[in-house]
Amino acid sequence: MSRARSNEPLRRVLNIVVALVGVALTAPLMLVVALLVKLDSRGPAIYKQPRVGLDRRRACGSDAENHRRSDDRGGLVFTIYKFRTMTIGSQESGQKWATQQDARVTRAGRLLRATRVDELPQLFNVLKGDMNIVGPRPEQPSIFAELRGELSRYQERQTVLPGITGRAQLNLGYDTSIEDVKKKVELDLEYIGRRSVAEDLLIMARTLPVMVLRKVWM
Repeated sequence: MSRARSNEPLRRVLNIVVALVGVALTAPLMLVVALLVKLDSRGPAIYKQPRVGLDRRRACGSDAENHRRSDDRGGLVFTIYKFRTMTIGSQESGQKWATQQDARVTRAGRLLRATRVDELPQLFNVLKGDMNIVGPRPEQPSIFAELRGELSRYQERQTVLPGITGRAQLNLGYDTSIEDVKKKVELDLEYIGRRSVAEDLLIMARTLPVMVLRKVWM
């Protein structure tokens, strides 16, 4: 058993503890944000969307089985939770990459995205076991299929649980091209290759200034 896999039970405990503490500390803020979203535009406060998560076959080293599956979606598809930052009906035209100046984003949504507060409901995804605090960001199924076809190593991101934050999010901004995605994939794979409990704690600590100061670490 590799060192990374042997640390999984400890990493899971760490994620549960951090998520529980995060929910307890931010519960009042989440209530205020939910009210702000409701007052700012029509629709629910919480937005739900399918995302591609852990590929258990790859995580267990059985890559060949994936290629024999008739319906290989790249990993377990789960429902991610976020505070709604877009107007209702903005997704009807199909799944698209988010951009920094997205016209679909509401006034409240711009503030929530800038501070990353819109991601707070994903603490419940962590408690459910869909995600970790730290890991590659999960993508929408159709966009995932597109990127997997264009980037040969994209699928390797699915060998670990996706995360709320990660090295790619701390170092890079919104994607504007396939080259931007490629750079994030490289950082994700670098994280996967060296991940540890200590590395996760460091990334968590570096995420707080990004949220408070809206700073991207370069």
